Formats: sequence, C-alpha cells, structure tokens
Amino acid sequence: MTQNALGKTSVTLLGLGAMGTALARTWLAAGHPVTVWNRTPARAAALAAEGARVADGAAAAVAANTLVVVCLLDDTSVDEVLAGTDLAGKDLVNLTTSTPAQARGRARWARERGARYLDGGIMAVPPMIGVPEAGGYVFYSGSRELFERHRETLGAPVGTTYVGEDAGFAALYDVALLSAMYGMFAGAAHAFALIRKEDIDPAALAPLLADWLVAMAPAVHRTAGQLRSGDYTEGVGSTLAMQVAGTPTFLSTAEQQGVSPELLSPYFALMRHRLSEGSGEEDLTGVIDLLVRRPGT
Repeated sequence: MTQNALGKTSVTLLGLGAMGTALARTWLAAGHPVTVWNRTPARAAALAAEGARVADGAAAAVAANTLVVVCLLDDTSVDEVLAGTDLAGKDLVNLTTSTPAQARGRARWARERGARYLDGGIMAVPPMIGVPEAGGYVFYSGSRELFERHRETLGAPVGTTYVGEDAGFAALYDVALLSAMYGMFAGAAHAFALIRKEDIDPAALAPLLADWLVAMAPAVHRTAGQLRSGDYTEGVGSTLAMQVAGTPTFLSTAEQQGVSPELLSPYFALMRHRLSEGSGEEDLTGVIDLLVRRPGT
C-alpha cells in the first residue's frame, strides 16, 4: 500500500463531480497523496493546483495506487470507466449510487478481476464533506477486513458506518433512509399546501412542523421493536382502528383547502386494508407487511 512520508495512504479517485471534488480536496487537506482522473479533464485543473496528481487516463489512475475510489454517475459509468483497467490486487471502493443488486453484481465483477471490494452509500451532500459537525457519513458494506484496513483514510472526508459483509447492504441502507426522507418531504409538502391559500406565513408553520417531526421520529424505535417481536400491539398509543377513523377528516380538509390528497391517499388505503384484516388493535406496523406482500404495488 502506497504511503507518503507522513504515513498517509495514497488514494486514486475516479470521478470529479461535486462529490468527487469535495472528497479529493478533503483527502489532500488531510495530507493524503491523491491521484485523480475525470472524463472532462478541465475539472481536474483546480485540484492539480492544490497538489493532486492528474492521470492521463483511467487505467493510469488505477495503476497509480492500491486504494481506488470510484465516484461516478451510475453503475453503467463504472463499467465504462473501468473497462480495460488492471484491477488485480487493487482495493476498489465504489461510492457510486446503485441498487443493492448492482452492488452485489459489482462485488462479484471485482473479485473476478482480482480486486478486493467495498461498496459505499453516501449520506451527505458535497458541502458536508470535510465538516465533521455537519453529521454526514458513508455506509460501507463488503469485506470487513478491507474496511478496517482503510477505515482511517475513508473517514478523513466524512464519517464511516460499516453495515455488513453483504456488498448490497450499503446501497440498501442508503435507499431505505432516503426513502424515509422523501416520505417526510411528501408529508411536509402536503402540510404547506394546506395553508398555501390562507393568510398564514409558511415561516410561522415551519418551526412547528420541524419540531413535530422531531417529536414523532422516536416512533421508529417502537416500530422496529414490534417487527422484531412480532407483536404489533406492543406499546400502542393510538390503535389502527382509531387512526383509520380519523382519516376522513384529513381528506375532507384537503378537499376544502383545494389540495390534492394524492400524497396521503395511498397510505390511508393501506391502513384501511390492514384494518379489514382484523388488525384494529395494532399499531401502524402491519402496513409494512402489506408492502412486503405486494412488491409490485
């Protein structure tokens, strides 16, 4: 493994979009020798001025160091960029957003080419890189030995969280958290839509909405506990039957405010479906089983 006089591991980085550039700058600032390559060479100019070595091709960049980090647009881009490169003996860390199946396939692909493999899911946006207090981190999955070997280097730009030997787990955790985020954004969008035509300042609602979402967040721990035990009535504060009985009020309010119910209606429909199965004393956790049983919906 290549190191400089300070004992810092050398890194090759393929891909200099906003995220790749932020990663490269942070590694350079931490004293790591960095070799970079990008399809559009102009993007490397600023990093060269900051001390990065610019390779004249992806193959040369891969050849420069044992640790090779890939941060590209998508899985197809990884195929295109790494085609014809010699990966034998390399430690390949793929931070390209992918599905769990793509990550598992890429792990097999890397092993067939003699490389060790880690997959990563970045839970941060570029301005959070190099700013520990921002709270960003990267999920890693695949070889634990490889993760431990490079933990310090990978942790220089942003925090690290290892989630298992299955190479697909980082992508799965990534999408799971982001899916919950978009569900939250959907609820917030509906809330703001309800007041949009009223003499209510959105800035007055915002702190109330933020505090309410924070207050509700711990409910995920109750859900997890119920899923583990199989008892969906454990610790229930408001039963499914009670909550279903209240849904017409939400739909009527939306209609009266001239707001589409399309963000809420699918979830309410699942709640009614679960209630129809005789699960009125449960929490909302049973909706999860409906989703798993109906993967095509």
